Amino acid sequence: MTRISADWLTSPATSRVFSMLNDAGHAAFAVGGCVRNTLLGAPVSDVDIATSARPDRVLDIAAAAAVRAIPTGIDHGTVTVVVNGQPFEITTFRKDIATDGRRAAVVFADTMEADARRRDFTMNALYADPAGTVHDPVGGLPDLRNRRVRFIDDPGERIREDYLRTLRFFRFHAWYGDPAQGVDPEALAAIAANLDGLERLSRERVGAEMKKLLAAADPAPAVAAMQQTGALARFLPGADTRALAPLIHLEDGAPPDALRRLAALGGEDVADLLRLSRAEARRLRLLHELVAAAVTPEEIAYRHGAVTAIDVALLRAALLETPLPADLAARADAAAAQTFPLRAADLAGRFQGPALGRALRQCEQRWIDSGFRLTRDELLRPAAQ
Repeated sequence: MTRISADWLTSPATSRVFSMLNDAGHAAFAVGGCVRNTLLGAPVSDVDIATSARPDRVLDIAAAAAVRAIPTGIDHGTVTVVVNGQPFEITTFRKDIATDGRRAAVVFADTMEADARRRDFTMNALYADPAGTVHDPVGGLPDLRNRRVRFIDDPGERIREDYLRTLRFFRFHAWYGDPAQGVDPEALAAIAANLDGLERLSRERVGAEMKKLLAAADPAPAVAAMQQTGALARFLPGADTRALAPLIHLEDGAPPDALRRLAALGGEDVADLLRLSRAEARRLRLLHELVAAAVTPEEIAYRHGAVTAIDVALLRAALLETPLPADLAARADAAAAQTFPLRAADLAGRFQGPALGRALRQCEQRWIDSGFRLTRDELLRPAAQ
C-alpha cells in the first residue's frame, strides 16, 4: 500500500473539504497532479477533488457548511469551493459517452474506477483519500516510478477523444518522463496515425501547451520525438529541432525560457499559429531579426537590454554553431548601463531638421563602435566638420 504525506493534504482547508463531503455520505479523493507531484517530490499548486456527490449535491453541502461555492463547470460536474481563501475544484465522478476530438459529452459515474478510465495518462489517474492512501485503478504507480508517460488503455482512442492529448503527451514526457527510457512506442504510433485531427484544436490551446512544453528543464528529446511523428510540422510548419538541444546545453542551468526556445525552433507564422500575446510576438520577432543582424552583443544590450543581448548570443551560438562570447553576461550588463553623452541640442547649431537626426544617429553609432569610449568632445569634433 502506498501512502503520501503532505502539508496540502493535512491542511485545515483540505481537511474541511474532505470532511464536509464524507460526513454527508459521499466518497472524496484528491486526484491528479497533486497526488502525482507529491509522489515525485515536486511542488503542488492546485488540489483537485473527485467525489461521488453530484454537483447539485455539492452545492447544497457547501451551503450547509457555510462554504462559498461557485458552479464554474457545473454542466461537466465541477464546482469550485473556496475554504480559507484557497480554491478547490470538486468534480463528480464521470465518464465520457461521446467525443468530437475537442469536447466530451459526459454522464456522472458512481465509482472512482469509471472516473479513472476517462483520464489521459496513467500517472494522472492516481487518487488519494484523506488518510493519504493512494488508489491506483489503472496502473499509474509503476509508470510514475519508472517515469513512463503512458496513455490509459488504447492510445488511439484517448487521442481521438481529445486531440490536444497529443501535445499533452509530449509536454508530460518533457516534464516527467525518463529520457534514458525513450518515448512510449505505442503512443508515438498512435500519434502518427491521428495527425489529421490536430487541425480541430484551437490555436489558443495549442499555444498554451507548447509554451508549457518548452518551459520544461529539457524539452529537446520530447520535441525531437514530436518531429519524428510529424506532429511538430502540423503545429509549427517549417520548425526545426536541430538547434534546440545545443541551446539548452548553452543555457547551462539558467531558468527555462519558452520564447527563446521557440525562437530556436523557427517556423512559419508562429505568433499567429500559437496565438501569442502582442508582447510575446514582438519579442519573438525581435529575436529573429537580431539573430540575423550584423550587430554586436554590446550594441544589442545598449539598445534592447542585457537580457535580449544574452538571448540573441545564445541563439546565434546554437543556430550558427559558434562559441558564446567570453564574459557575455558582464559585457551585456556593462553595455546596457551606458548613457550616450550627446543630446540633440549639442548639434542643433550645426544641423537642422532630418539632418540633425542623421548626425545624432551617426555620432551614436561611432560611440557604440568605439566600445562606448569616445567622449562628448571627441564626438563633436568630427560632427562639426
